[in-house]
Amino acid sequence: MPHSIRKTPPRPASRPSSHRAVGPLTPHLYAPSATRPMRAKLQHLTTDTRVVPHHHPWAQVAISATGVVRLTMSDGTYIVPPSRAVWIPPGLDHAVTVVEDADLLTLYLHQPRGRCGPGVPRSEQAPWQQCRVLEVSSLLRALALEMDMRPDGNGDPPAGAARVREQRLSALIADELRRAPPVRLGVDLPAEKRLRALCEAVLDDPARHSTLAGWARESGASARTLTRLFRSELGTSFGQWRQQVLLARALSLAARREPVGRIASALGYASASAFTAMVRRSVGQPPRRFFLARHADATPLVGTTTGSGGIERARKLLLQGHAP
Repeated sequence: MPHSIRKTPPRPASRPSSHRAVGPLTPHLYAPSATRPMRAKLQHLTTDTRVVPHHHPWAQVAISATGVVRLTMSDGTYIVPPSRAVWIPPGLDHAVTVVEDADLLTLYLHQPRGRCGPGVPRSEQAPWQQCRVLEVSSLLRALALEMDMRPDGNGDPPAGAARVREQRLSALIADELRRAPPVRLGVDLPAEKRLRALCEAVLDDPARHSTLAGWARESGASARTLTRLFRSELGTSFGQWRQQVLLARALSLAARREPVGRIASALGYASASAFTAMVRRSVGQPPRRFFLARHADATPLVGTTTGSGGIERARKLLLQGHAP
């Protein structure tokens, strides 16, 4: 019987539990190089795991094969459901928080000196020198899952026909990354410590309070002070900022094919119509059209096999303990 990536039911919304902090997930065992410019790994992560801030000398693409993760940098955070990926340029500190049990597919890309991006011309590098949220096509995910996911030290590197195959897959993946439409749904984060703590609490459980006054009671700061900090630190109001959080969380729920009514309830809305009104105000589209546009190419991966590689091979490596 073919194996499939694990899928666990979502946990009900609750007060955030303490995160289990772990170190970087052995990226040194998958370091890309000029001879192997793209490497891939698949890591199963459980809810509430938090990978502490770290960085790499190479670029990274984080794709959630199943489940939802959140990547956080100094000035923003990105919720990553299966329909999206986050491009992280070399040298940028980032932390990973698991929102829902996830299989995190990671691509590491070698970046020649003075270059940044998936093989883009110098004139097109600027957008790739910062984090980017990208739509993930079915082709991109399928290609990534066909990559050799063995860490260094687990057998010899690909040679002969296997080496040629890896080079061709890498070239096609880079081409798909260049073609992937960018999505502007990251959530800005402040530097000020009090406001940062409040924003991270909202990200963990956005439905706990619907008003700034409710969050202010928990934070110990006045609503007036927090209003001023939102304006000075982020250039927006709490309500506008929270809408971006809700939209990002709604997309992650929609990726599981949750109905609009259930999404509205999970996000604290009294009715689906109230949630629909918020989405229309924010993006100019009703939820179904907005979600469809974002997830049209996000076909489920669970139960899929891809010959001798892809999910089947990655799943076997996970079971055998070869994907640390």
